[in-house]
Amino acid sequence: MKVLMIEDDQELCQLVCLALQEAGYETDTCHTGSDGLFYAKSQVYDAIILDRMLPEIDGLTVLEALRRHKVLTPVILATALNSLSDRIHGLDAGADDYLVKPFAIEELLARIRAVTRRPGNLQTASDLTFSGLQLNPLNHQLSYSQTVVTLSKKEAALLSYFMKNPNQTLPRSMILSYVWGSTSDVEEGNLDNYVYFLRRRLKALMAPVKLTTVHGVGYRLEST
Repeated sequence: MKVLMIEDDQELCQLVCLALQEAGYETDTCHTGSDGLFYAKSQVYDAIILDRMLPEIDGLTVLEALRRHKVLTPVILATALNSLSDRIHGLDAGADDYLVKPFAIEELLARIRAVTRRPGNLQTASDLTFSGLQLNPLNHQLSYSQTVVTLSKKEAALLSYFMKNPNQTLPRSMILSYVWGSTSDVEEGNLDNYVYFLRRRLKALMAPVKLTTVHGVGYRLEST
């Protein structure tokens, strides 16, 4: 299971993420509301832990934006704001649970288990399309015209990121964080290898798209 934590207290973030990883969860972290909104819209998570008091965009605005974009991932608001009106506003904005700081890690884990058990909450992954190219993120099948190939898990994650952001130059740091996780120490050469693999897949499919290198920045998926 994969959890996104959007929290500006980096020390708390690190402590919680270590506990989550020990409990078997894969974790991504963000420290601003704008980054958190970007991550939550770009990838499927099993649960989101969201602080209310965030720089750039506050937590309630992030939550309301996610619900407007039909992101149904369960959200646990974790905040020091503890008045009745604060809890009501948070739940009315679309939160699935409300946890007051400071909290015990054991209680957070229990609340994650509770919200992920509820039926019908998880965001579903639909096929991604671009210039006739079609990717099924669940079974990792990539197709163009009548030809179908099966990608590895990392290839599918990488290509899905490009297909969700076509014609945009994606920085290497953001790509690495999305595919390998924000706490991973993966070498940048791994990204170049997987881009090479994807280019071979696209060539084999004869798809009218290409992965363009933007020197000093990252990569961009575009039509040929």
